[in-house]
Amino acid sequence: MAYTSFADLLHAAQEHGSIAAAAVHLESLESGHSPAELRERMRETLAVMRAAVEEGRTGSPRSRSGLTGGDAARLHDAPVGPLGHEFAGALASALAVAEVNAAMGRIVAAPTGGASGVLPGVLLTLAERAGAGEDAVLDALFTAAAVGGIIAARASLSGAAGGCQAEIGSAAAMAAAAGIALLGGAPEVSGHAASLAMQGLLGLVCDPVGGLVEVPCVARNATGTAVALAAIEMALAGITFPIPFDEVVDASASVGRSLPPSLRETAIGGLAGTPTARELTRRD
Repeated sequence: MAYTSFADLLHAAQEHGSIAAAAVHLESLESGHSPAELRERMRETLAVMRAAVEEGRTGSPRSRSGLTGGDAARLHDAPVGPLGHEFAGALASALAVAEVNAAMGRIVAAPTGGASGVLPGVLLTLAERAGAGEDAVLDALFTAAAVGGIIAARASLSGAAGGCQAEIGSAAAMAAAAGIALLGGAPEVSGHAASLAMQGLLGLVCDPVGGLVEVPCVARNATGTAVALAAIEMALAGITFPIPFDEVVDASASVGRSLPPSLRETAIGGLAGTPTARELTRRD
């Protein structure tokens, strides 16, 4: 079983040297796989993430509905925007993976298919920017996995259960914590980054047009990436969030239970209920 609180994870990280080391230690104990075997499996996961980014950036993945596809390539090939190449690159990578998912391609559900672009969008961009080696990226992925496990244990990773805050919100928290680890930040700072990311997406509804994981899901991978990057910047600057991560996750669970069914993946409310969305659904 995964760590069920960030407080416990933090204690284990202090004992083992990092969040990643604590995650690998527990997984090794429970699965019977050696740390080397676990790292090799995570290396394969990273390879799938990279391949999805590359595929999506070509612009070739198109969903059957025709609602999504090509935007990652447009953003990747566009002139440098006002916030610079790295920021646009992170958004393009997030869109790329999400478009591959919408086209039924191979992705890593981190934590879900609908939110699969945030973690690679953040990590691969930061790794390139910082010149981080593959082992550092693997450690960051183990950090993300540990944080995702806490969210799964205390709340939910399902849009049907908790709204899109449970998917994109969780992905942003995982990516923020992992990004701090990748850049050499302390475990405590990863916790603040995760809190800053998740609090910014509390209440985010799940309202897929036509019940498809396309609109607004693909675009939300990019906006979730932006939130994660903002959280990383704030946490690295020494900004702390006064509510512990465990309590932020508990609040997310409470908010998710409070959302009406129309805003939890039923394609009834929110953007799914707009006149244009209804027209697009009739066309399909």
